[in-house]
Amino acid sequence: MKLNLQPISNILGVLLILFGSVMLVAAGVSVYYEDGVTTGILISGIITIFIGAASWRYKFQTSAIVNKREGYLIVALGWILMGLTGALPYYFTGATSSPTDAVFESVSGLTTTGATIFRDIEILPQGILFWRSMTQWIGGMGIIVLTVALFPLLGIAGIELFVAEAPGPTTDKLHPRIKETAKRLWFIYLGLTLILGILLHFEGMSVFDAVNHAFTTMATGGFSTKNASIAFYNSPVIEYTIIVFMFLAGCNYAVIYHGLKLRVGKVWFNEEFRYYLLFIVFVSILLGVLIQFYLGGDLEKNFRDGMFQLVSVVTTTGFVTADYTTWSPGLTMFFFVLLFLGACAGSTSGGIKIIRHIVFVKNTFLEFRRILHPRALIRVKINGEVVAPRILTHILVFLLVYLILFIFGSLAVTGMGMDFLSSIGAVATSLGNVGPGIGDVGPVNNFADVPLHAKKVLSILMLLGRLELFTILILFTPSFWRTN
Repeated sequence: MKLNLQPISNILGVLLILFGSVMLVAAGVSVYYEDGVTTGILISGIITIFIGAASWRYKFQTSAIVNKREGYLIVALGWILMGLTGALPYYFTGATSSPTDAVFESVSGLTTTGATIFRDIEILPQGILFWRSMTQWIGGMGIIVLTVALFPLLGIAGIELFVAEAPGPTTDKLHPRIKETAKRLWFIYLGLTLILGILLHFEGMSVFDAVNHAFTTMATGGFSTKNASIAFYNSPVIEYTIIVFMFLAGCNYAVIYHGLKLRVGKVWFNEEFRYYLLFIVFVSILLGVLIQFYLGGDLEKNFRDGMFQLVSVVTTTGFVTADYTTWSPGLTMFFFVLLFLGACAGSTSGGIKIIRHIVFVKNTFLEFRRILHPRALIRVKINGEVVAPRILTHILVFLLVYLILFIFGSLAVTGMGMDFLSSIGAVATSLGNVGPGIGDVGPVNNFADVPLHAKKVLSILMLLGRLELFTILILFTPSFWRTN
């Protein structure tokens, strides 16, 4: 079957029109603060909207069915185009004179990675700071999910887009209709962002800082308006509040939905959520004890620092209140390993996701039983249900491909001039959409000194990680382009 260019062109057009409209909002913020970059942001928005309008009108039609191939192509091209157009405000305002740096910052924002090329964030104009935060908030749940909720405008079926875009190996539907599911996800996302913003303001942040940090917390993005990130505020109340909302952002949104409906049984029945919660609780206690042993001092602060860094890395948010690479070599290695964990499927977090680790570990232990009892039918179960062989294979292949990308990515970046420790840290944090890594890209550093070509590789890895690898890699398979 040939690819139908009509829905591809129309949907990409709508995405870019919406994306350009958000730039106009950032231009409004720039006008309000009189920061001098309004024109650059405005031009960027107009260019993006113009490109989107041209794509929307090309072969326009009011109704179309999107099949699997077209869905994957739309998602991949949509994120690539948004990554490129999202770089325009950085370039046209003079925030950076390097197109590569502008694209890196844009892709880092949209993929909610939070790695930045800016050495001094606090000198950036408010319009640019707001745009950085907005790219993460948009990328958090995925602008494509928002567009699915608006597809009645075009009369286009959106199920294939939602499957291609939604993070994690499975998608729990909250409602039988995909449009209603997308709406519920966004209402929860918007509501939690609003609540967090209000709390942060009352806890001491300015309105501007509270809004920006609410955006980047719920997106598990980690962009901050301060060079020292959350450590700037030196406020236990703010830190504990952000810990709670980072944890929520790392939960499957279906679990949050059931929690809001007071369906406690369904929440606790979710096996991934139980492991996620118990892991955070027990490892936080362990970290507090170890940090107290290594550093001494205030026990409560050590416990808080350990928990904050743990939740931030596991949920791939990337906020910082302490430099975990200074605690001990063992803890540095532990946090490096956490870069490969990720939170729950169906959340805004990046990484491999806990559910994949659960399935892998369960299948590994069951394989020993299969060896002892070769005739027995022993199946992996999650939440009391058998994991289909197709899903099991998909997860195992995903883990293998993830490892291969990490190895070859590390080799490539090392060959481009980075030292080994910084290379594996940069690749792991980019592929996992975390933000801070180890070495020269640790929690208190940035990506400004990363070689230019290495930034291009890391930008690609960020996109691959955000779209769960296969959404982009499938485009490079011959079978995807076959017409019969």
